Amino acid sequence: MSDKSLCDEINFNEFYTSHIQSASNFAYYKSGDKNTSLDLAQEAFIKIWEHCAKIDFTKAKSYLFTVINNLFLNKVKHKKVVFEYAKSSPYLDVNNQSPEYLLEEEEFKDKLKNAIAGLTEGEREVFLMNRIDGKKYREIAKMLEISQKAVEKRMSSALKKLRTKISGI
Repeated sequence: MSDKSLCDEINFNEFYTSHIQSASNFAYYKSGDKNTSLDLAQEAFIKIWEHCAKIDFTKAKSYLFTVINNLFLNKVKHKKVVFEYAKSSPYLDVNNQSPEYLLEEEEFKDKLKNAIAGLTEGEREVFLMNRIDGKKYREIAKMLEISQKAVEKRMSSALKKLRTKISGI
């Protein structure tokens, strides 16, 4: 057990400040929704604060990601509804004159958004963690508590699916 305690407000604030960005990103990769990801991250920190006496400071980061994952799993049904809605109502700019370039750009954005939404949860989170957050496979494996080979397999599968769905680019 570490000498530091999460119940000490200074230690908790330090923990919060150093992990809020990665926690929010992880929650985003799980949920696919920015607002939901912030809610999940905040909820996780609240749970950590409420149970601070039971949490070893050295294991707090791992506990944080576990809590976020569990919170996400508790909201999966709602997230599926949100994703189905997002896939069925693409963004359209009705005020634009719709030049050919803008139309092609919108079509590409829609194709990409739908292709990423069509990935499995595991593929999507690995793809976004690597390509958007710049995390290495080793880091992703540690965060998701899976092997590096599993991360590589998910990434390979995600890239194959994306290439298939976004052909001609």
